Amino acid sequence: MNKKQFLLPLVILLISAGAYWGALQLKKPPVEKEVVDNTPLVTVQVIEASSIDFAVGSYGVVKSQFETDLVAQVSGEIRYLSKKFVRGGFVKKGEILAKIDANDYQAALIDAQANIASAEAALVLEIANANVAKEQWRKIKGSKPTSLSLREPQVAQEKARLLSSQAGLKRAKRNVERTIIRAPYDALIHTRLISLGSYASIGTALGQVLSTDIAELRLPVADSEMQYLMNSGDNAKVILDATISGVKQTWSGVVVRNEGVIDARSHMNYLVVQVKDPYQLRSKDAEKLRFGTYVTARISGKKIDNVSVINQHLITNSQVAIVNKQGLLHFQAINIARVLDGKAYVNKGLSDGMQVITSALDYPIEGMPLLIKEKTIEHTALNMSATELSVHQADK
Repeated sequence: MNKKQFLLPLVILLISAGAYWGALQLKKPPVEKEVVDNTPLVTVQVIEASSIDFAVGSYGVVKSQFETDLVAQVSGEIRYLSKKFVRGGFVKKGEILAKIDANDYQAALIDAQANIASAEAALVLEIANANVAKEQWRKIKGSKPTSLSLREPQVAQEKARLLSSQAGLKRAKRNVERTIIRAPYDALIHTRLISLGSYASIGTALGQVLSTDIAELRLPVADSEMQYLMNSGDNAKVILDATISGVKQTWSGVVVRNEGVIDARSHMNYLVVQVKDPYQLRSKDAEKLRFGTYVTARISGKKIDNVSVINQHLITNSQVAIVNKQGLLHFQAINIARVLDGKAYVNKGLSDGMQVITSALDYPIEGMPLLIKEKTIEHTALNMSATELSVHQADK
C-alpha cells in the first residue's frame, strides 16, 4: 500500500514533465524582428550644365513702316480710278491710282507757255533798244549817260518778267502733274475715300496706303529684362510666332533701334523690329505677315556658359540641398543668373553630375546620410516658347 502511494505521485510527475516537454517541442520559436533602416529616401536631379541663350519674350502688333495719307493738291472732278485702287489692292511705286480733271490746268499751262514767249520777245526788243541807246551816247562827246538813258531799268524789268513767266510755267506743269495721283512706293491700299465723279478740293483726303517693303513692330521689354540683351537689344535677331488659320507660323526679324525712353504709362522699354517683305511679294519663303497681326516674339539675348536649371522652390537663402559623393546631405551655395517661370538658371555652384534633392525632407541636417530612390536628368537648354516668354513678360 505504501509502495503504491509512493509510485502514483511519481508517475503523475513524470507524465506532467513529459507533457510539458512535448508542449515545448510543439511551440514555435519567436520570430526575429528585422532591423529597420531609417535612412531617408530622396529623389534627385542629376545636373547637366550647358550653354544657353537668354532669350527675352515680348509681343506686339505688326504695322507698316510707312503709312501715307493721299491728299489732293489740286481741285477738280475725279475722272479716273484704277481698278487696284481698292481696299486690299497691291500697287507698285509710281502706278496711277486716280486722275483729276486736268483741262483747266492744261489751259493754264498753255497760257504760261505763251507768257514765256511774250516775255522772251519783250526782253529781246528791250535789249536791242538798249544797244541803240549805247551807240547813240557813244557818238556824243563830253557827257556821261545815265542808266536810264541806256535803258538799263527797262532791260532789268523785262528780265524779271521773264523769270516770273518761267516760275508760272513751272507751277502750271506741276499742277498738271498733280492731277495724276500716283503710289509713292510699293504699297497696300488701306482705304479709298473718293469715288468716280466726286469733286476733290485742295486738301481733300483721297485714301491711305501702307508700304509693303518693311513691316515694323514695337516690342515692350521690362527694364529688368534688358540686362539679358546684348547692346540693349540693337541688331538682335527676333523670332516671331502667330497662329494663322489654325496653323502656327514663324517669321524672323531684326531689332533696328531702341526708342531710348521708358514709357511713362507702362514703364516698359520699346524695341523696334523690322521684317522685310512681310507680304512675300518678292519671294514665297513664308506665310504672309499681314499688318495688324498680333504676334509673340523671342528676342535673342546673351549666351552664358555652364548654366544649370533647377526648380526655384528648391532654393533657400541662395543654397540648394544636394547628395554628395559620400551619400550625405550638403547645402551647396549657388548663384542665380535668372529666374523665369518657376525655373532658376544657376551659373555658379553646380557642376555636371551633382545630385540636387528634389523631394521634401522633414528635418534636414548637414551631413545626414541619405538613400537615393530615383534619379532624373533635366537638360538646361532654354526650350521655352515665345508665347510662354511673352506671358511671363506681361505678368511682370
